[in-house]
This record gives sequence, structure tokens and C-alpha cells, in this order.
Amino acid sequence: MTAVRPAIIGRMFKEAEPNPERDLAMMRRALAAAEEAAERGEVPVGAVVARGEEVLAVRTNEREASQDPTAHAELLAIREAAARAGSWRLAGCTLYATLEPCPMCAGAAHAARISRLVYAAPDPKAGYAGTLHDLPSDARLNHTFATEAGLLRDEAAELLREFFKSRRKRTR
Repeated sequence: MTAVRPAIIGRMFKEAEPNPERDLAMMRRALAAAEEAAERGEVPVGAVVARGEEVLAVRTNEREASQDPTAHAELLAIREAAARAGSWRLAGCTLYATLEPCPMCAGAAHAARISRLVYAAPDPKAGYAGTLHDLPSDARLNHTFATEAGLLRDEAAELLREFFKSRRKRTR
């Protein structure tokens, strides 16, 4: 077994530290992805996994296109980031999501050992990163991670409102 050098571990976690400019840029990328999802008829959620300035994945919801109930933006982004990183361990990475992760996606972030979660809008019906439950900070689990909520909240919430408003009009 190879030991991970402390310098490498320190760098990994430093990459996941808050950086207002980077956080804003990454959330804007996630919002652009969410807008693309809406244009394809998917619930407008976008996710980015980044290691410092390096973007490992940008994904959108794909449940309608794939007819896969697990094809949430966050889960797909975590899968792609792990493949790109060559490891399921995403320590030192930040997950940016336009909507608070559901139980499945919060669980995937936990399983991937994400170091930090930044999300835009809370989800009062399924949010598992502070609203219905706070999985990222649940000390009973073997891994916890920092969470920041509300970055570009209004933009993300408006995108979701407009999407569902237009869907309701179509079904009438």
C-alpha cells in the first residue's frame, strides 16, 4: 500500500477552500448547464465538479432523455469527475449545484468524499443538505463536508419557477 504524502493531502483540501471569484464562476457554469437542460425539456438543474480551477465535469439532469430516475445532474457530474480523476475519491473537490441535492445526490457526494458542496437554491421538497436533513454535516457518518447555500439563489430559483410555470401551461 502506498502512503499519501501530507503535502498532497494538504493541497487537495486547499483546492476545496472557498474562493468567491472561483465559486461564482463555477456556479455560473452550473446555471448555464441548467438553462441547456430546460431547453431540452429536462428539469433545469446543473452541476459542476471542480478541483481548484480545474473543471472535472459539467452535467445536467438527463432523466427524461435517458428515462433513468437516477440521472440527476449531481450524480452524473460525480460519476464523470471520478472517471476523469481516475479515482472514486474526490477529496479536494467541490460540487456546485443549482439546486440543493436530494438524498441520493447528497449520498453520492458523501460516498465520493467530496470536500465541499456549494448550491444555489434550497429544495423544500427533497433537499438533503440543510432543508429536510443535513447529510453533509451529519457527524454519525464517516465523512462530513462543508456546505454553502445561496450562491446565485435568485437566478436558479427563477429558472426553476419559469420552467415549471411553462410546463403547467402546456398541460392545460
